[in-house]
Amino acid sequence: MSKILPRSWTDSLRYDTPRYLTDYSPQDRPWDIHRAQAQQVEGLYQDTVYDQLAGRIRGCTGYLGFGWEVDPDTGEARLKLKLARFCRVRHCPVCQWRRSLMWRARFLKAIPLIEARHPTSRWVLLTLTVRNCPLSELRATLKHMNESWQRLLKRVEFDSNVQGWIRTTEVTQGRDGSAHPHFHVLMLMRPSYFTCNYVKQARWAELWQECARLDYTPVIDIRTVKARGGDSGESPLRRAVMETLKYSVKPSDLTLSRDWLVELTAQVYKLRFVASGGVLKDVLRETDESDEDLMLLDGDGQSGDPVLLFEWRRQAKRYVEVMDKPISVAHPDLEAS
Repeated sequence: MSKILPRSWTDSLRYDTPRYLTDYSPQDRPWDIHRAQAQQVEGLYQDTVYDQLAGRIRGCTGYLGFGWEVDPDTGEARLKLKLARFCRVRHCPVCQWRRSLMWRARFLKAIPLIEARHPTSRWVLLTLTVRNCPLSELRATLKHMNESWQRLLKRVEFDSNVQGWIRTTEVTQGRDGSAHPHFHVLMLMRPSYFTCNYVKQARWAELWQECARLDYTPVIDIRTVKARGGDSGESPLRRAVMETLKYSVKPSDLTLSRDWLVELTAQVYKLRFVASGGVLKDVLRETDESDEDLMLLDGDGQSGDPVLLFEWRRQAKRYVEVMDKPISVAHPDLEAS
């Protein structure tokens, strides 16, 4: 956490050298990382059928406005995002990152109530895969996987054990340029699953093979989320949530090839990558999120205007503090869409 104390806009004028966002808050370095990746994706979209998306990404989070808040645990001052404009392009690395943070925050907030209602239930993390497919067949493959999932829901091993589930879709790029789609599923299991109804990993693989009508045994992974963490102190459930609700496509895959990115964009157009059911239905819903959603504003300590404004510098690939104009001046990137 940064030890730099809060200062006013007037105080900032005393500095002649640029000050970066990470000078104030080293833990906010992901802003620089993801915005630089977004700049790469923008370049790949340029002069393609998705040139309009390039323009939207170029205007994404050009400025970030922060205020100071006090950490209730440490008593230290830290930066809190209060002003930003997002492009909400599906494959913008910044928006994808903020979207995953939003989903995680919403789900983690809901967990205490879920566990209070189902105190003896436990969590299980399931990963379902199929063989890589040509990128040009990704849409058809995802349709088939979703139909297979619907068949799996009706199998007795699933229906009798699973009280609720959250399922996300991830697509990674194979070494040969193929696509590797797979599901991450976080499931709330009835207590009887761990006593008389336990399903071994080999049986889960058989079930998925049968439901997906595959002529090979697919690779699947199933693991129980432990009740307590180890020496690290991090909650195993939190780690499972982080694994489930992450990016839909790795930023490193998005920036490897223009042709791959353009075809991927066409293949997944308007497809839903988040689904839920049972007692977890509608805990997460894939909707048209607002700027406020992606800023993770929850109404707690959000009053007041930003006191620090940072601008994205394309050559430096870093956010630098704006020194030459008051924060009340409207910038094009901060105006409503």
